[in-house]
Amino acid sequence: MENIKTNGQPTHEYRLVLRDRVVCLRQDVDTLFYRALFPESAASVPEDEVQVRDKQTLAWLRDYFQLDTDLVKLYSEWSEKDSVFRETVKDRFPGIRMLRQDPWENVVSFICSSNNHIGRITKMVQSLCTAFSDELCSLSTPHDGEETSTTVSYHPFPTPKQLADDGVAAKLRELGFGYRAEYVQRTAQILCEEHEDPEAYLKSLRDLPVEEARTELLKLCGVGPKVADCVLLMSLDKKAVVPVDTHVHQIALKYYGLRGTPQGKGGKVPMTPKIYEAVGTKLTQTWGEYAGWAHSVLFTADLRSFANYGLETPNASPIKSPATSVPPTPSEADSDYFGASPIKRRRSETKTRPQAKRVKTK
Repeated sequence: MENIKTNGQPTHEYRLVLRDRVVCLRQDVDTLFYRALFPESAASVPEDEVQVRDKQTLAWLRDYFQLDTDLVKLYSEWSEKDSVFRETVKDRFPGIRMLRQDPWENVVSFICSSNNHIGRITKMVQSLCTAFSDELCSLSTPHDGEETSTTVSYHPFPTPKQLADDGVAAKLRELGFGYRAEYVQRTAQILCEEHEDPEAYLKSLRDLPVEEARTELLKLCGVGPKVADCVLLMSLDKKAVVPVDTHVHQIALKYYGLRGTPQGKGGKVPMTPKIYEAVGTKLTQTWGEYAGWAHSVLFTADLRSFANYGLETPNASPIKSPATSVPPTPSEADSDYFGASPIKRRRSETKTRPQAKRVKTK
């Protein structure tokens, strides 16, 4: 829920690092308010450079949130094709939009997501940025629209070169990465050894067909089919790809006519390559070209933390009918699935800020 002041301006603020700047975001029902903060004083930057930077920030926001994609039209198309979407989530969860994330950041974040949950992944990525990249700037934290005395330091995401050094894995283990430490370091080394510009190479995978791009991702250490598909969907413009885990499999079995499979130990169904392909194919056939986007809405709607979201009364059941409701989430461990790029931060000093600008989101 947004926090709106009496003058109509939103007060809750999200912040993230974009290379050389910190982007601060607030929103109301149809407008995104944004400002970009840089290490140096705003007074020292020529006006023409300020205008260039503002255009860069706005272009990035449009790209990152994929604002040129007509989400209202997509929701209508999914509702026509799928009664589960129409009757269970369409009105309760409007506006869920797939982000176009940086491929390198997303690869590393999803390597961290293995057998993990959102809270721990966030801490891991924050510690990764703090340990391996220099502080960009520090800002006071906002509360009810006003700055406070508490400050947070922001660090950009480390480059592949920064994470390819020999001592990186040992440092990551100290930070609590466990077996993922070697995966992160080795992936960075592979990219640096085989490509002059590793980040440009990863972005170039957007131009390849799905299967070829997936094959390239699977060459990286710690990247399996689901992680590869998450990167394909969330960073490489493969909109129809549906990443499959056991929870998505449950939804496909119960509500989309997929035939059941034998259960393994503890009543769990083993995720075999055959099952993975069958679930992905079925859901892609159900939702069409933007199947990956539709799947993210269903996945979000099914999280326990959103069980009462959008309902008229907090204790009302989100289920509209047994035939079309989505099953409850047995565990939120799978919520790491989305790999959202966390804010990189630690406590420090404050800086000045420019005025927020706005861009329409509807």
